[in-house]
Amino acid sequence: MKIGVMCSGNGTNFENIVTSCPEIEVVMMVYNKEDCGAVKRANSLGLPSCHIKSKDEDLIIRYFKGLDVDYIVLAGWMRIVSPKLINAFPRRIINIHPSLLPKYKGLNAVEQALDSGDEVSGCTVHYVTEELDSGEIIYQSEVPIFEGDTVDSLQRAIQQAEHQLLPLVTHSLLHQSKLQQ
Repeated sequence: MKIGVMCSGNGTNFENIVTSCPEIEVVMMVYNKEDCGAVKRANSLGLPSCHIKSKDEDLIIRYFKGLDVDYIVLAGWMRIVSPKLINAFPRRIINIHPSLLPKYKGLNAVEQALDSGDEVSGCTVHYVTEELDSGEIIYQSEVPIFEGDTVDSLQRAIQQAEHQLLPLVTHSLLHQSKLQQ
């Protein structure tokens, strides 16, 4: 199975997919912020990466179609994707989000969980649809919120859960694609 990954940040989920899922071929990592950590990780892993501005989705589509990707993983892509990209890869774009959706869609999900006094937060992998963070949920992982947790400490705990959940989902997608062949 070939996947493309889209990143805006540090790239820890991207690197985790590559190192945890050797049977999955990451054919390209697209990043939209020139100074993001994800590009350094791609370079150190010897994987191709490409800087493309978020608004240039036609180019993103051409790259991923040309590489014949089976799935696109949004691993910290901090932009809303357009219907054009979604329609180019229907039910083939997945996203990881730092909340137990449908709670706390969009930005600042960790802060919202803390401000609401929740006892549990977590992360969700879901299919990307035109409605923000509203696609079908594939898997979720709960993370307890402890007394004294801060946005930073809870974000770190959620990121550890993401590092376990995202490879689980990619393995599951690989298994599903093998069954469909």
